[in-house]
Amino acid sequence: MGTPVVDTPGKKKISGTAKGYLILFGLVVLSWLIFKILTPSNFGSPANMLSYFQASLIATVGAVGFYFVMVMGMFDFSIGANIMLSAIVGCVFASRFGMGYAGLIIGSIVTGSIVGLLNGVFYVKLHIPSMIVTTGLALIYESIANYIAGGVEQTLPSNLRAFGQMPGNIILAVLACVVAYIFLNYTKIGTYTYAIGSNEFVAKNMGINVDKYKVLAFILSGAFLGVMAVLTISYGSSMVAVTGMASMSRNFVPTMGCFFGLAFKKYGMPLQAIVIGEFVINIIFFGFIAMGAPTAIQDVITGLALLIIITVTTKVTKGEIVK
Repeated sequence: MGTPVVDTPGKKKISGTAKGYLILFGLVVLSWLIFKILTPSNFGSPANMLSYFQASLIATVGAVGFYFVMVMGMFDFSIGANIMLSAIVGCVFASRFGMGYAGLIIGSIVTGSIVGLLNGVFYVKLHIPSMIVTTGLALIYESIANYIAGGVEQTLPSNLRAFGQMPGNIILAVLACVVAYIFLNYTKIGTYTYAIGSNEFVAKNMGINVDKYKVLAFILSGAFLGVMAVLTISYGSSMVAVTGMASMSRNFVPTMGCFFGLAFKKYGMPLQAIVIGEFVINIIFFGFIAMGAPTAIQDVITGLALLIIITVTTKVTKGEIVK
């Protein structure tokens, strides 16, 4: 819920949602301006910004799904393994089995949902932290992906890459975000998700089947990660199965987008914050690439910048209780 507008004599306060948008767009402008000053010749043109935004849409789709899990206070270390496995299965159905776009979309989303279901069921049945459960399961998903791929890089045929460029990528990403918004704001799942996230004990006393909705949150997250897998393999054209938790490198960008969503939940705009937040992350990322900075330096400075952003945007007011 956004902060209501309060009228005071001689002074008008903007609503919480408007304040949230101002902060987010301020971050976009600030991050663009810094790198535009540092490297004016090869960064930040309108064409560049459109390219950055398209790249950000990939992680945005996964982040809006993962938000259902994170807002309940749970975590998922199998995001990267899910994306990898879903993309490989979708590619196999699309090309090897000749099912085209139907195989790519259905194969990826169904696989992502099954992975989410397994994560949720194991989590509620084993009664151990979600981080531990999903870390162990990630190793299994990586092995399955490697077995299906046969140790060979899976390449999506060039005639099946419409979701890797405009307008296909934007259409699919917008549809995913709209579905997430509807689930979060107009369904029982969304209502109970927030109730459990706010206070699980109270939610149980209200008669909410907490375990059921935690499993549903993981399934929803998995389905959106399946859509992210479609965008990922369409954009990059191929997917390599990795093992030994190497897939975890794919966890961080969607997770960072979720932090924006959690930070701006108090303004009543978590999903909008994820979309713009992922854009900010990509501006910073491509800014360092334009500067020619080493990858290690990029990761350090990007991490520090995001810590500062999240710290500022989640500043706790006096007397507020943080869960």
